[in-house]
Amino acid sequence: MIGLDTGAVREIALLAAHCDDLAIGMGGTLLALANAVPGLRIRALVLTGAGTERALEEQAALESFCPGADLDLRILDVPDGYAPAHWERVKDAVAALRRGSNAQVVFAPQRFDAHQDHRLLAELTPTEFRDHLVLGYEILKWENDTPQPTVFHPLSASLAETKAGLLMKHYPSQRNRDWFDEQSFLALSRLRGVQCRAPHAEAFLLDKATITFGGA
Repeated sequence: MIGLDTGAVREIALLAAHCDDLAIGMGGTLLALANAVPGLRIRALVLTGAGTERALEEQAALESFCPGADLDLRILDVPDGYAPAHWERVKDAVAALRRGSNAQVVFAPQRFDAHQDHRLLAELTPTEFRDHLVLGYEILKWENDTPQPTVFHPLSASLAETKAGLLMKHYPSQRNRDWFDEQSFLALSRLRGVQCRAPHAEAFLLDKATITFGGA
């Protein structure tokens, strides 16, 4: 496969509809980035969960997934499943994140996600982050909306296992879901690894990007 290098990444922006979306969709990538970039600046927005145990889980989880990072996490109290009914508030929150960020890369849900909250956020992100590299992560769940990704981030087996373990550790409120287990997370990352000739991987969708060819 042909690799494309982003160059130095010192700051990223993260957008999610629910607590645990980021860890499920890109927990391995967060671990890799935080370990590779000391003091990585992370500005994160989660639409739902404020004032609940989910918010406490999310704060502790992202601190573990982003060791040593400069993490600024904002969690809102938009009702789960009703984000489209709060379009203006979500739009304003994404715009505020954009104004307070100098991110080189933005991570958000992918726009073909079957969940309405995820899909709304995927649609709004590029309307504010208009000149950024925006990568859409996939969220494992019961809907059969698994996408055909275009960008892969290879992971070692140990990193994939660490991700799965941290998910189980930090989100006890989700363990009653029949799909929320280490086997599921490792199965998807192994599949994405097969598709990019790596032990494991996380995959993303990319709507558009520019490319500059170097040379003599």
